[in-house]
Amino acid sequence: MEDAVLKDLREKMIVRQLIPRGISCKNVLDAFKKVPRHHFVPDEMQDRSYDDYPLPIGSHQTISQPYMVALMTQSLGLKGGEKVLEIGTGSGYQTAILAEIAKEVYSVERIAELSEHAKKILDNIGYENITLEVGDGTLGWPEYAPYDAIIVTAGAPGVPESLAAQLKDGGRLVIPIGSAFTQALTVIEKKDGQLRTEEVCGCAFVPLVGKEGWAQ
Repeated sequence: MEDAVLKDLREKMIVRQLIPRGISCKNVLDAFKKVPRHHFVPDEMQDRSYDDYPLPIGSHQTISQPYMVALMTQSLGLKGGEKVLEIGTGSGYQTAILAEIAKEVYSVERIAELSEHAKKILDNIGYENITLEVGDGTLGWPEYAPYDAIIVTAGAPGVPESLAAQLKDGGRLVIPIGSAFTQALTVIEKKDGQLRTEEVCGCAFVPLVGKEGWAQ
């Protein structure tokens, strides 16, 4: 499939999947225009890169549906210049979207193979504002805390205390909360040390595994 065809599919994804469902933030839409989603899916799925559903990436993980990536990113309320923590690097696609908007992106992935593969793709594209780590994402990454925004790309039973503690006052945490199979996408704002919670919509993510998440 030629690059021109893939570019056309990317533009159609934005016009048909994102804008009609309420994705209106210019910086989010601009990021989706720039990031080549097809680089982040397995070779045999290139022609499905921009379809409206998640795709398997190995290790029982997925690259999320484009709309869900856009909704979570928009829910963070990024203006540019922020320091963002991502829990669950996965394919690296969400990481790249964040890197197009934020100043610094720190991303933790528990599966080394996925982190290494994502790093190769992100390095090849040329991102220089992304730092990756292999570890227990439920514990966050205290070395670089506090963060202006935190995004969790796996379903949690509740808000991990470590992530709440590493969120800057005035910051936002976007996380799916619920059972191991279905969750509610939840936006949490930290104000004067207190957490204010708002549910956005239903969703289904792979489980957030770790000390402050689900057991292995």
